[in-house]
Amino acid sequence: MPKKLLILGSQGMLGQELSKLFAVDAAYAVTAWDREDVDMTDFAVFGARLEAEKPDIVINAAAYNAVDLCEADDAEYAKALALNRDLPDFLAKKSVEQGFILVHYSSDYVFDGTLTESPMKTGCCGGGCCGNKGSSGSTTKLGYAEDALPNPLSRYAETKYAGERVVQEHAKKYYLIRLSKLFGKAGVSPEAKRSFFEIMLEAGQSKSEVKVVDSEKSCFTYAPDLAQATKELIESGDAWGIYHLPNSGGVTWYQVVQELYDQVGLATPIIPVGSEAFPRPAKRPRYSVLLNTKRPPLRPYQEALREFLQEK
Repeated sequence: MPKKLLILGSQGMLGQELSKLFAVDAAYAVTAWDREDVDMTDFAVFGARLEAEKPDIVINAAAYNAVDLCEADDAEYAKALALNRDLPDFLAKKSVEQGFILVHYSSDYVFDGTLTESPMKTGCCGGGCCGNKGSSGSTTKLGYAEDALPNPLSRYAETKYAGERVVQEHAKKYYLIRLSKLFGKAGVSPEAKRSFFEIMLEAGQSKSEVKVVDSEKSCFTYAPDLAQATKELIESGDAWGIYHLPNSGGVTWYQVVQELYDQVGLATPIIPVGSEAFPRPAKRPRYSVLLNTKRPPLRPYQEALREFLQEK
C-alpha cells in the first residue's frame, strides 16, 4: 500500500518540485496543500483536515521568507512567527499524536556568520563549526556543521530558529533540513519569490554595469536537487535530526553572478561592493556556508545553475 504523503506549501518554489517528484513514484499517495486549500495557521480547521487525512509523512515546505519586511513591520513579524514557529510547533505535536514523520526546512540565517575563512589547526571553532581535516591536520572546509549553535541576527532568523527548537522539542520522528539561497523555477503561489538569477539576468541585459555584494558568502540550493535529496533522506532510514542539504560550493553573490554571466555569455561588467552599498533592514550573516557532514553531497551549484538556465 502506498505511503500517504502530505506536502504543505505545494505551490512554492520547493513545494512544487516536491509534489512533482513524489507524484510519479507509485510508492506514495500524494496530497498537496497550499494556502488556497486550507489556512495552515487556523489550527482548529487545519487540525481537523490533518486528522481526516491521516498522513504517514508530512513535508512542511510552507514558510514566511520576506526577510526585510519581517524586520521592518510588526504585522509582518507576526505573520512570520505564525508560519515559521507556530505552524511547525503544531505539526511537531501532531506528528506524535498521529504517528507521522515530519520533514521541516530551516535556513542558514539562523547562524551569525562570525566565522572566518582562514584554515584552523583545530577541527572545530568556537562557533560550533567543523571542518574536514586534511592529512596535515588543518581544515579544508570551514562552515557550520549540523550541530553548530545558532545565533540569529534578524527577526526573520529568530522565527526560523524558533521553528527549529519546537520541532526538536516536540517531534520524535523528524528530519529538520537547513538550506540556503534557494533557486529554481518560480512558484505559482502569489507569495512565491522570483529567482535571484532571473533578476540578475535582467539587470545584466538592461544595465551598463551591475553592482553585486561580495561580502556575504554561503551556498546556493537548487530546488529540484533539494527535493531529490529530501526524498532520498526520507527513504534512507537515517537517524532523525538536523541535516544540511545545499548544493556544493561556498560562494558570494558577486562570485555567483560572475558564474551566471560566464554561462550565458553576458559581458556586462560586474562591480563587487560591500553590503553597505545596499542598506537593508535585516542584518545578514557574512559567512554562513552550511557543511553537509551526514549525507552524500549535492552536485556543485555550477552544474545546477547550468540545468536551471537550460530549463528556463
